Amino acid sequence: MALLLAASGCASTDAQGGAGGEATGLADLRDGMVNAVDAPGDPRAGGVVNFGAYSEPTSLDPAKTIAAVTTGGIEMVNIYDSLMRYDAEQQADVPQMAESLTPDDTFTTWTLTLRDGVTFSDGTPVDAAAVKASQERFGAANGPDAAVWNANVVDIATPDDQTVVYTLDHPWPLFSNTLTTGAGMIVAPAAGPPGDGFTPIGAGPFEFSAWAQGTSMELTAREDYWGGAPHLDGLKTVYLPATEVGRQTFLNGGLDTILLREPVDITPVLSEGYPGYVAMTAISNTAIINAAPGEAGADPRVRKAVQLAVDPAAIAQRTYGDDAVAGSALFADYSRWHTDVAGPVADPDAARALVAQAKADGFDGNLVLDSGPGQSKQRQMLALEAQLEAVGFAVEARQQQTFPDHIRAIAQGDYDLAEWGINLREPDPYVKMVAAMHSGGKQTYGMYTSARMDELITAFQTADGDEAKLAAMAGIQRQVNEDAPFLVMGFYPEYVAMQRNLHGVVGSSGTMLLFGDAWKG
Repeated sequence: MALLLAASGCASTDAQGGAGGEATGLADLRDGMVNAVDAPGDPRAGGVVNFGAYSEPTSLDPAKTIAAVTTGGIEMVNIYDSLMRYDAEQQADVPQMAESLTPDDTFTTWTLTLRDGVTFSDGTPVDAAAVKASQERFGAANGPDAAVWNANVVDIATPDDQTVVYTLDHPWPLFSNTLTTGAGMIVAPAAGPPGDGFTPIGAGPFEFSAWAQGTSMELTAREDYWGGAPHLDGLKTVYLPATEVGRQTFLNGGLDTILLREPVDITPVLSEGYPGYVAMTAISNTAIINAAPGEAGADPRVRKAVQLAVDPAAIAQRTYGDDAVAGSALFADYSRWHTDVAGPVADPDAARALVAQAKADGFDGNLVLDSGPGQSKQRQMLALEAQLEAVGFAVEARQQQTFPDHIRAIAQGDYDLAEWGINLREPDPYVKMVAAMHSGGKQTYGMYTSARMDELITAFQTADGDEAKLAAMAGIQRQVNEDAPFLVMGFYPEYVAMQRNLHGVVGSSGTMLLFGDAWKG
């Protein structure tokens, strides 16, 4: 691990950032670059990359916004860079702005060494004091991942300008991965506090230029970037009204790259052999169950009945015409975290009996099923409605017109069952499990949690080695099977498709891509 953590983090100039396997269908996809195209020669200078985003971020502050491709992660990582970067080919975190990161024997003390000469876009240095100040700001901002950071990092010491020493409350063998995301995106002291006065000033290859709310965002290249001046002039993110529009725009050549998540969008692009970067996201196709006091899901029989009523393969066939990404387990067999503990198996008769028992004790049988916009979401909602009503539920299917409306309904607890994505990622699923499955998580939205699940998540965090971590994950799967906090229908491969003339793109955690060494042929 220490050797991997000390490896060079400089961007590659290979086609699309590195070699990847060939992929023409959903079943072929794995983390990393796919269908890489050989570069036609030396990098060319100039041009702007147009990226079609999945959604628009509410903020560019990594202390307030989840650092992932669906929530502005590509914009943020190119503004701020990150201390570490996840290398999918090595399945390891490697230095990016940092020169090295080394743990002690217990994985409770980690020593970070910074590169010389790294500066923010305002010319101030990225030194140990700036890193500490940014991360203390991150912890104090009460953002989506702040609770995990605060619960684990008990001290940040700066013995000299180039060294940061982290002391953790628990052993955390995969701590390095948290420095590839929000906590590892260092904001300049001049950026200001979170809120209205914040200015996005970072040390990445591009700097913020303009944001036309609801339309696009523009970043311009930095000549003084530590990794060398970018070949590109800029990066433009386009916020599209619907993924279907973006997909057609990409196929017609109007976008250089685009994020696609659902099979109906990925399949027609992938079948043409377009290159791209893939990140597999587990339990990204779920339906969360509201178990808050007084809600239907507070009754464990109702949650279990929902779990047993639904056949994920049948749902996927009706929704997408393809069950390649269907399944009830937390992690399918593509994953390093896949265990021999299977997910729940559909049993409509058992579900029907549980619904009858709950009704005998006063349950009215009604469920409000909330869904986001889009044709595929509507098909899935209707398929879920049919399977749930077949076991005795009366379902009110409610499709929201926009994703913000759907998110608002969930945040306000205005649902019994809601289509959602928990999104556990390959590098280290621990942080998201805390956020969405732990009793102290900020993204549970009324889902059932338990002290036992909390213990199991901590056991996964502290386990050293693949065998111990898989044993902990098997325990988590058993607990999910028993508690039924949510309904698992499958996973999504996040696929950032690219035109064949785009080269030198480098991937990281959260399906985030760095364009500092990218160029258009």
